[in-house]
Amino acid sequence: MPSLHVDLGPRSYPIHIGSGLLADPELFLPHCNSGPIAILSDDRVAGLHLPALRQTLKEAGKPFTEIVVPAGEESKSLHRVEEVCGRLLEAGYGRDSTLFALGGGVIGDLGGFVAAIYQRGIPFLQIPTTLLAMVDSSVGGKTGVNHALGKNMIGAFYQPRAVVADLDTLDTLPEREFRSGLAEVIKYGLISDPGFFAWLEEHLDAVLAEDADALSHVIATSCRDKAEVVARDEQEAGRRAILNFGHTFGHAIEAASGYGHYLHGEAVAIGMVMAADLSRRLDLLRESEQQRVYQIIEGAGLPTLCPRLPVEEYLRYMRVDKKAKGGQIRFILLRGIGAATITGDVPQAALIQTLTAFMEP
Repeated sequence: MPSLHVDLGPRSYPIHIGSGLLADPELFLPHCNSGPIAILSDDRVAGLHLPALRQTLKEAGKPFTEIVVPAGEESKSLHRVEEVCGRLLEAGYGRDSTLFALGGGVIGDLGGFVAAIYQRGIPFLQIPTTLLAMVDSSVGGKTGVNHALGKNMIGAFYQPRAVVADLDTLDTLPEREFRSGLAEVIKYGLISDPGFFAWLEEHLDAVLAEDADALSHVIATSCRDKAEVVARDEQEAGRRAILNFGHTFGHAIEAASGYGHYLHGEAVAIGMVMAADLSRRLDLLRESEQQRVYQIIEGAGLPTLCPRLPVEEYLRYMRVDKKAKGGQIRFILLRGIGAATITGDVPQAALIQTLTAFMEP
């Protein structure tokens, strides 16, 4: 599969997508500093895919160390940042070192943030091993960790030197995590690519069966769509915020229900159903289009209801959303399939109706 390109001037980088890529040192070494490499992974991914990367670096004669943290959202914390930085310091790693983030979105976010702040910044490569990370979190330079008061509230914009997505790593991905990644895939069709959304509706069975051709098309199209948005607005000064469709609701659901209760994509799926419903209540979206959103998310085996908690609990987390301005919650809504819009003009009554309509019985 041909490589894609994120066009950010001097911070531009390639996205390599294909099979067997972990064995190709030429996809990694040209993007590394002269010093040693630190491979950051989690205790689930490390047992599956670290041996292949370890062998590649050994054969290339590149010195490296391995840092393995517990799998799960709980590792996106300042405590874990301090631990990883401490391991780098103990190993004597300087500014000539490079960090590899081998894993899903948690490892990519954690590793990218560590790279952004360690000795004021070292290069890092994203090596995603989940569908969600391949199509979303590995591309675009958003890094960071969670706080008890909100998701991804502590972080930095810091672009990787390259993204290397080896499709073979998806062979070991649990079905639940695969479906979670589909939420971000569906998002691209909804916010800016109606043709892709229609393709997904027609080929959803092939995607769920992980047909190789369908999967390659899904990943390449998603990365291309995200790269185009990021190239126009790297630090989310405006239009890039549409990539957060479903996330204002989704992040609140993750925080209110306790990090780890839902996978990120599952919470985003519920958030997209809610955002489509709110769009219809505000007469931005036709009912037939809202139904298409609901049907594809349900068809992908993703949840559509959030835990029954007090509405104010969800609103509290929404108010600290990074898109909020002056205390006003800003939402990414739809004016049609493939046409996202950003607005803060949402009546409280409509928002409460949407939240209530999609709570578990």
